[in-house]
Amino acid sequence: MDLDTVRTFVAAADAGQFQEAAAELSVTQQAVSKRIATLERNLGARLFTRTARGAQLTIDGQAFLPHARELLRVAERAVASVRSGSRPLRVDVINSRGAMSGLMRGFHRAHPEIDLDVLMLFDIETAVAAIRSGAIDASFRAVAVPGRPLPEDIESVRVLDEPLQLLTGPAHALAGARSVTVAQLAGHRIWMPGIVPGTEWAAYYDDLVAEFGLTIEATGPNFGSDALLDTVADTPALATFMGEQTRLVWPAGHGLRRIPVTDPTPVYPHSLIWRRDNPHPALTTLRSHLCSTQPDRTGSETWTPAWTQR
Repeated sequence: MDLDTVRTFVAAADAGQFQEAAAELSVTQQAVSKRIATLERNLGARLFTRTARGAQLTIDGQAFLPHARELLRVAERAVASVRSGSRPLRVDVINSRGAMSGLMRGFHRAHPEIDLDVLMLFDIETAVAAIRSGAIDASFRAVAVPGRPLPEDIESVRVLDEPLQLLTGPAHALAGARSVTVAQLAGHRIWMPGIVPGTEWAAYYDDLVAEFGLTIEATGPNFGSDALLDTVADTPALATFMGEQTRLVWPAGHGLRRIPVTDPTPVYPHSLIWRRDNPHPALTTLRSHLCSTQPDRTGSETWTPAWTQR
């Protein structure tokens, strides 16, 4: 059904005269008459009766009027659902306990007026496809993975270098250390069952192992963070890496230790990626917020793979 004819019908019904409806719609009276005639022909019913006092609704016109109003309201809601700035900003944060989720919580506190939809996608290919299709507006990823450059229509900006920490149980050989160097980790078993071959984080840890001669094991099923914490707490020979800003809670009896890694400090490079022509106004606000809140690590010795360098 042509919404212009429906809109013209509602305007004429409210005005009671075709001439006043024409003035409201900025069209000619002849255009109003033609639209009404077209609508009546499509419906197979007469909607108005012409009188000396103007145009009066017929019984069929009175029956159709509330439905016509609802059609226009539905059309307005449909347009608003995709209009830039009137729908929520959709952002992928990978997981709910990581640093990126924390950054988005900080953004929400700073800009509570902006509606957000937070999603958790799996790998960078899935995220890029969702950005290009318009399913999401942005994602946090480690970009420039070897052999997989970003498409030309995707932009990125580095927003956070998150230091890695070593997580051990109370009986681990390094549990009493206030910090450990990367060299001290050689020969220790670091267990990370969440590493999935082909992902950007797998590429990161592959380079970390190659650079410093570490031993990272990804064996066994990944039952989630709770199972990982239980195993590390109970197994003196195992440790794991976690981001400095990863939020985890464990039972007090576990006695787990979070130990900074130094000389150099491996940092995980989080970047925000988005489609170059994305018009959502809140995306610019998000980028400005992230750039203004990044910690200053000037002067600290850090390490990232060569493919992540700025």
